[in-house]
Amino acid sequence: MVEHGAAPAAADSGTWSPRPPAGGFGTRLMRRKPVEQLVAEGGHGENGSLRRSLGMWQLTMISIGATLGTGIFVVLGEAVPDAGPAVTLSFVLAGLTALFSALSYAELAGTIPVSGSSYSYTYATMGEIVAWVCGWCLILEYGVSVAAVAVGWGEYLNELLDGTIGLTIPDALAAPPGEGGLFNLPALLVVLLAMAFLLGGARESARANTIMVSVKIGALLLFCAVAFTGIRAGNFTPFMPLGMAGVSAAGATLFFSYIGFDAASTAGEEAKDPKRDLPRAIMLSLLIVTVLYVLVAAVAVGAQPWKGFEGSDAALAAIMNEVTGRTFWGALLAAGAVVAIASVILTVVYGQTRILFAMSRDGLVPKVFSTVHPRTGTPRANTLIVSLFCGVLAAAVPLGSLADATSIGTLFAFALVNVAVVVLRRTRPEMPRTFRVPLSPLLPAVGFGFCVWMMGSLGAVTWTVFGVWMAVGLVVYFGYGMRRSRLEAAPVQAPAEK
Repeated sequence: MVEHGAAPAAADSGTWSPRPPAGGFGTRLMRRKPVEQLVAEGGHGENGSLRRSLGMWQLTMISIGATLGTGIFVVLGEAVPDAGPAVTLSFVLAGLTALFSALSYAELAGTIPVSGSSYSYTYATMGEIVAWVCGWCLILEYGVSVAAVAVGWGEYLNELLDGTIGLTIPDALAAPPGEGGLFNLPALLVVLLAMAFLLGGARESARANTIMVSVKIGALLLFCAVAFTGIRAGNFTPFMPLGMAGVSAAGATLFFSYIGFDAASTAGEEAKDPKRDLPRAIMLSLLIVTVLYVLVAAVAVGAQPWKGFEGSDAALAAIMNEVTGRTFWGALLAAGAVVAIASVILTVVYGQTRILFAMSRDGLVPKVFSTVHPRTGTPRANTLIVSLFCGVLAAAVPLGSLADATSIGTLFAFALVNVAVVVLRRTRPEMPRTFRVPLSPLLPAVGFGFCVWMMGSLGAVTWTVFGVWMAVGLVVYFGYGMRRSRLEAAPVQAPAEK
């Protein structure tokens, strides 16, 4: 619920209680960064500051842009063989998991409106080591999901080329190793295209994203209108061929489709009125995306037998072609998907750079990630490094492996956010909140439980990858971040209010 007429936050004063002197090893691990300090530092980086230029509608479009894309255009083809026609329930299950976490995100985004998203929330509530683990998960969520989404973009680009000029990019240059190719060139190119937009500035990138989001919503509504004519009642039976286990497994995979609704929270330091607009943008974007997902999934499984989705990375375009008997409609949808997935890459790269910006400002990663370009007001070096890393990863790693690894990192971070909102309620009950999770701590506890349950539905290989990723992250933290943390040095003063 939104509280009207809330008093200004104490954070706005730019003061906080100084931290206690550094203690033993355990004390250093659990040191927390005061909320007031987090908010006072908002926007400030090395050599400059981020610019506040984003309104509520642009923030909503950022979240929709980061969410609505590969999950419905590509990953649907992987989920239907697990759940059958009940894939609609899988979307609802994944959406409920996202909803409970979204409520917690909305409260924290309105209370701590900074770029670090859940990393900053856990830093203020549960200590540095937990914040580092959360930030490391976010690097997995955002950075690796860019690569996964870029792989799907290449599939639809080929579908578009085939439907328009009858040519496709050779497999050697359009698929990663292990899937019949040597190097996924389209995946690399789309990441570089997103990088070019982001280097121009946050406001310019937001405008481009809004246009692309409008195109992809139109493409999905067009699919529903055309494919609806091909629905056959027999395609819905058996509705749940693999039982609830299949629905749950598909839901865990489809949770990848909801990654990104929290992207607005990474724009906290570039929003005009973050305390008011961030909670609204998060909740509105999740509602729009969930309705579209369930609608498209229901029409898709009604128009094509569920077994026909096996091995299809461009399922929606194939359904359009089959229903109409013409390749024109499939090519038109593929064009919409090309735009749609490009917008996901644009907004997710944006989110990743802002999270690294916050971690760098805290000293946990190198300063280069928080260096602001004076002309554009963007972390230019940060954007270049992240984009090149994600582009190379997209060109070399198969989509399925990336999607599941991204889901587990996201679920872990979301679980921590549900805990953080309860902790902050207990430790700082006096803080003004522009949004409150109803029935707290019950709903955050339910959100936490959903996250743990869906993590348990992921395979052993995914858990192994996650374990290795976490181990590498701890090595980096103890070898670099812990010693260079700004909280390791003498207390710093807040930057002057602008």
